[in-house]
Parts: sequence; structure tokens; C-alpha cells
Amino acid sequence: MRGFGRFLITTLCGLVLAVGVHIASILATPHLAEHDAFAKIAPTLTADKAQIISAPGGESTWMPLPDPAIAVAACAYDLRDGPMRVSTRTGSNLLSFAFHKKSGGVFFAVTDRAAVRGELEIVAMTARQLDEARAAEDENEPSRDVRIVAPEQEGFVIVRVAAPTASQRLQAEEVAKAVSCITEQEG
Repeated sequence: MRGFGRFLITTLCGLVLAVGVHIASILATPHLAEHDAFAKIAPTLTADKAQIISAPGGESTWMPLPDPAIAVAACAYDLRDGPMRVSTRTGSNLLSFAFHKKSGGVFFAVTDRAAVRGELEIVAMTARQLDEARAAEDENEPSRDVRIVAPEQEGFVIVRVAAPTASQRLQAEEVAKAVSCITEQEG
């Protein structure tokens, strides 16, 4: 029994060590990844319009298993340069925005159902920028912007436009490319 007890303790220690290493590697992967989503979208930092990353029905994309009925566009942002205004006109196609942190994870999402008079405008900013915007605001004319506070200075917006039929694919792609992502200069 003494030899079996040592074997059992050694096996249990090995399993605990293996589980610990496995959990640590899973938790460290997002921080160690070099080719994460932000790295692939980062070239759009200087663009004023969202860039298509997966056309509906298209095959050439870095996204795994793209939906053939969805046009996907993206734009990255860096709030150190100022707040970023994302805006578009809505139409008959379902449209959604998902705001992501650079380190991963969605922190805000909205669909075209939130549009006012056919326009959807969202301003992503830091908490300090929000305080400054509120301080500069005229009390008699409050801002009508939808303002969201980003948990990190860098991130990206994913724009999805539905194309339920093959005949709507081109229209969905055009709607996705028309989304404006403009950094508002602080001053």
C-alpha cells in the first residue's frame, strides 16, 4: 500500500500541475496573441469610413466561417486623439454596431432600431472626455449624441449589415462601407 500511496500522490500532484498550466495558458493567450482582431483591424485607424473585412457571400476573409448573409466592416479607434464618432444612415437592411475593447470583449452593442429619423450616431469617449464634453455643453441646448464610455483607450467597432437574399448583398456591402468613423479632435 505504501508504493501505491506514493503513486497516487504523485499522480494527483501531476494532475493539479497540468490543470494549473492549462488554465494559465488559456488566460494568457489573449495577452500574448500577436495576430488578434485589433492587430488585423489596426490599419483602419486612419480611415474615415469602415473597411469591409467580410463581404456577404465572399470567401476572402481572415474571419473563421463568415456568414454569407452578413456584410462585416470594421474601424479601429484610439481615444488618445479624441472621441470617435460612428455614424450612418439606416435603411431596410438590419444594421448593428458592436464596440470591442482592444484586449477583447464587447462593451457596447446597438442595432439600427436605436436610430433617430433614419440616422444612427454614437460617440465613443473616455470618462475624462465625457466630463469635458458635459462641461462645455450649453445648458439650453443639451447634446443629442449617444455617448458611451470606453473602458480602454484603444478598440474597434464591428459593423454588421444583413443581406437576407443574394440580390441584397451588394446593397449590404455598400451600407457597411458608408459607415463613418471619424475622430473628433479635442480642442
